[in-house]
Amino acid sequence: MTGIQRQEAIKAALSNPDTVISANKFAKQFKVSRQTIVGDIALLRARGEQIIATPQGYRYQMKQQHHTILVVQHTAAQIVDELMALVNVGVTVADVQVDHPVYGLLKGELAIQNTADVKQFIYHLEQTDGEPLSTLTNGLHMHQIEYEDAADLEKAKTALRQLNILYEN
Repeated sequence: MTGIQRQEAIKAALSNPDTVISANKFAKQFKVSRQTIVGDIALLRARGEQIIATPQGYRYQMKQQHHTILVVQHTAAQIVDELMALVNVGVTVADVQVDHPVYGLLKGELAIQNTADVKQFIYHLEQTDGEPLSTLTNGLHMHQIEYEDAADLEKAKTALRQLNILYEN
């Protein structure tokens, strides 16, 4: 199989918007290294494919009607409560962003849509002894969220207010 054939197979495998596949799984499927798959994804992106990397694996960028940034501040111990509150009202937590004093805007893709995604993210964070980006900015961070209508956005804000973590003036 040539590189172009493999890239087309990757595109086809990711064509379902609910599909998320890790680089390791692709590597095993195509009997190549993980780094080869990372290179294939980079080439696909360079050709305009809207493939994003999430903690769960690669997927196409989801198309939802609306998105906005919410600013929050909380401790690392409150991450589960924050994420569960958001997915329980039906929004997707697309990413996490911090405004670092040296590096500027730092962003990590999350693509958290449901409670299983929250559990997987927390498990991965714990297993790798990873630090949330928000530890760089005293817990102050932003999330781009995706939602279907204005009522969903208001539900998300209300849920974060109830946790006393929505950063508002």
